Amino acid sequence: MIPAPFEYSRPASVDEALALLERHGDSAAILAGGHSLIPMMKLRFAAPEQIVDIRALSEWRAISVNPDAVRVGALATQADIINSDPLAAACPLLRETALQIADPQVRALGTVGGNAANGDPGNDMPAVLMALDAEYELTGKGGKRSVPAREFYLGPFETARKPGEILSAIVIHPAPDGAGAAYVKQKRKVGDYATAAAAVVVEMKKGKCVRAAAALTNAGPAPMLIPEAAAALEGTPLGDDDIARAAAAAESAADPASDERGPAAFRRKLAGVMTRRALQLARQRAAA
Repeated sequence: MIPAPFEYSRPASVDEALALLERHGDSAAILAGGHSLIPMMKLRFAAPEQIVDIRALSEWRAISVNPDAVRVGALATQADIINSDPLAAACPLLRETALQIADPQVRALGTVGGNAANGDPGNDMPAVLMALDAEYELTGKGGKRSVPAREFYLGPFETARKPGEILSAIVIHPAPDGAGAAYVKQKRKVGDYATAAAAVVVEMKKGKCVRAAAALTNAGPAPMLIPEAAAALEGTPLGDDDIARAAAAAESAADPASDERGPAAFRRKLAGVMTRRALQLARQRAAA
């Protein structure tokens, strides 16, 4: 289909972008890579009157890696993430995830901020960033504020981003020694959304899991953190039975809809399978 008519602006500065959002209010939409917004406009699920294209804000594309924190600009593309060796060394889960998003053409333009910001339960980065306990930097006319990724997703395409704010960066604290992480995804074909996917992080000390996190992609109306799965793992040696209990908790918490990817019961079962496989891989990496 053809999108509804709209006006287009490409601001050259952050202040100009924020002024446009303030001027146009709810009738404006932010364009970064365009892979979330444009398909919705073509289907007329979204009909913004004003497009604010922020791709010229090059300062929001930088990636910096320090011993205590990794900062990824929201306009960094999936290809930027894949090609950053320092980032892969500090947080390998981001590269692993980016390589599973769509195809090289999409990854060349699609941004990490766009993937994270709109609350699409089918996007890959939200579950990963929740599992990593990332912080989202939001920039508005009043300055910047930080929101935990785990508190950002409120419902279907509903987030904690306030009107006039833009997701400008993502901050992640590198995992300590003894940690392992994985993102495991099942999809029908290259470029498709996940039928189900799981992101997990585990931290081991003296043979015990001292910290764990698990989150699901496309398993409910919003990206889902599964605290019950983490609770099933913490304090355990991360044995097969412990992982099975965590996977069962993820399966029980999943609430997918029936769609072209399969009936809800199948997709719920698959969420548990993906969690189990991700935890097995994370356990292996934590022991390496």
